[in-house]
Amino acid sequence: MARTEFLIWILVITLCQLQDAQTQTLSSIGVNWGAQASQPMEPSVVVNMLKENGIKKVKLFDADSWTVSAFKGTDIELMVGIPNDQLKKLSKSKDDAEDWVKDNVTKHLKHGDVNIRYVSVGNEAFLKSYNGSYIHITFPAMQRIQSAIEKAGHADQIKVTTALNADVYESSSEKPSDGDFRKDIYSVMKQIVQFLDEKNSPFVVNIYPFLSLYQSRDFPKEFAFFDSTNSQIDDDGAHYSNMFDANLDTLVASLKKIGHPNVSIVIGEIGWPTDGDINANIQYAKKFYRGFFKKMATKKGSPRHPKSVTVYLFGLFDENLKSIAPGNFERHWGIFRYDGKAKFQVDFSGKGEDKYPISAKGVRYQENKWCVLKKDVKNITSLGGAMSYACAGGDCTSLGYGCTCNEVLDGSGNASYAFNQYFQINDQSVEACDFDGVADIVSKDPSKGTCRFPVAIYSSGNMLKVMHKVGGFFIIFSLIFTLFM
Repeated sequence: MARTEFLIWILVITLCQLQDAQTQTLSSIGVNWGAQASQPMEPSVVVNMLKENGIKKVKLFDADSWTVSAFKGTDIELMVGIPNDQLKKLSKSKDDAEDWVKDNVTKHLKHGDVNIRYVSVGNEAFLKSYNGSYIHITFPAMQRIQSAIEKAGHADQIKVTTALNADVYESSSEKPSDGDFRKDIYSVMKQIVQFLDEKNSPFVVNIYPFLSLYQSRDFPKEFAFFDSTNSQIDDDGAHYSNMFDANLDTLVASLKKIGHPNVSIVIGEIGWPTDGDINANIQYAKKFYRGFFKKMATKKGSPRHPKSVTVYLFGLFDENLKSIAPGNFERHWGIFRYDGKAKFQVDFSGKGEDKYPISAKGVRYQENKWCVLKKDVKNITSLGGAMSYACAGGDCTSLGYGCTCNEVLDGSGNASYAFNQYFQINDQSVEACDFDGVADIVSKDPSKGTCRFPVAIYSSGNMLKVMHKVGGFFIIFSLIFTLFM
């Protein structure tokens, strides 16, 4: 009996060790969790998936209570965000800033045991494409939120920052040592960097090697990855074989020139998309992450920043409601699909093992049915209007040149794909599969090769929105009833 118990004990220990090995993740690695999806994942399901993969840092783009509350009792560090459309209000009103902190921070710290560590005030607010809309309100909003956090007694735990795109700095040459902040935002960047230094808050920057490749077909492809040892840039004894190091050191030089060389740096976003462009595919994403994790595991940093940095991968899931103004790839940054299934092998430990991360468990799918073009429709050229309508309300980014469905489907297949996307985004509503009588609902999966026809998932996020609206109508109705009865 004693021998049996001993063997069982050894087995339990072995299994625990195997589980620990399976979920080991670099401590400096976190993930971005965006929720611009037609059927957002259940927060409880996502948090369990994060825990199973050993991910201890998460960056959000808002402070949605449903999402933040799901981290109650975990040791996962959170960076919550304030969207750009709230900056103007918060920059002007002390009371609004204090209310925001009370509702989105204090509530979770005192009653929810949530490990909030950062508040990012705005996201890439100084992008050139915004034409200066947020230049004069971002820093005042940061100051208001900082004061509110100090008043609430959270300043020792929670740091205020703002996530910035790498276009806030530039080099007059190709050399990182010539880095400096953009002239049009120099004065506000000086204020922000001084603030970060004084408050011991990090400079959060988003760096995307993929975008450099996307924006210039002459960009050396190998420079976007981490496998090459060939130096592309030589800068006063520093040699750069990858774009990430060069970009990071351009920021290092910029911080030094502005007078605050000791501000800590956090990479707010970095990743590689898997669809929506000829260079956005699983093969390249896998290559990018393998090299990046291997680099992160060495903890050597870059030539002018020879230490590890905290990094938030972008992103956790595909988001089919994101704007595609920057490119069709915007909806395909996820390491996991919309339903929490891992897309490709990626080893968060940095050991380079060829294994899939742990997919989400407990995801509830809607019925196995799809909306497709009727077989008897022969005049494909007449479907332009219907397809345009479907793609405007759905997601047809996988149909583009070099994408997963390009050259896999024929004209009829393209129409079916567009119709099904609209159908699934609208929760498989019968009314969403008509298109003037040319579409049918079928139970046989029309997926072909690399082109997947998705099935929507059930999401309480949609139900909560409905309940919120219904609740609002109920309150209004109750007031009217009380007044006139």
